[in-house]
Amino acid sequence: MEPQRLEEIIGRYPTPTGKILGILEHIQREMGYLPKDVLKLLAKRLELPLSELYSIATFYSFFTLEALGRHVVTVCMGTACHVKGAPELVASLKHHLGVEMDETTRDGKFLLTTDDGEYTLTSARCFGACSMAPVLRVDNKIFGYVTPERIPSILKQFGWEGNHH
Repeated sequence: MEPQRLEEIIGRYPTPTGKILGILEHIQREMGYLPKDVLKLLAKRLELPLSELYSIATFYSFFTLEALGRHVVTVCMGTACHVKGAPELVASLKHHLGVEMDETTRDGKFLLTTDDGEYTLTSARCFGACSMAPVLRVDNKIFGYVTPERIPSILKQFGWEGNHH
């Protein structure tokens, strides 16, 4: 993001320090995520410690510090989903999308994107759809009672052609 564009976004908020969430949301909406260089520029411009922006960006689950694929596949890892097979769904998705688990955070969260940038595989704590466990979401569409065998047909609805492994 060009510094001039960042200034335009900041300019939309009369008291920038009180509107950090709005500014961050605007940047993510425009760029798809919150790039480190843009956060550094914003911290400098607003005279805030970079750690404060990171704190906000990592606290709210709707922000992401990494570029996401065109389609985001999120597996619910809540208790009901976990017990009813969510780990098997993750294994099947990793296989079909051709992504490997590299890093996970302390709470087991992961963010894996295919080399072509088409799909990002991630997890969430709970979707509130426990009665349909295990559950996954692709973009904004929820799928319940998912089995590893259903993964290919679900992915095909989002342009997957089976060429990622």
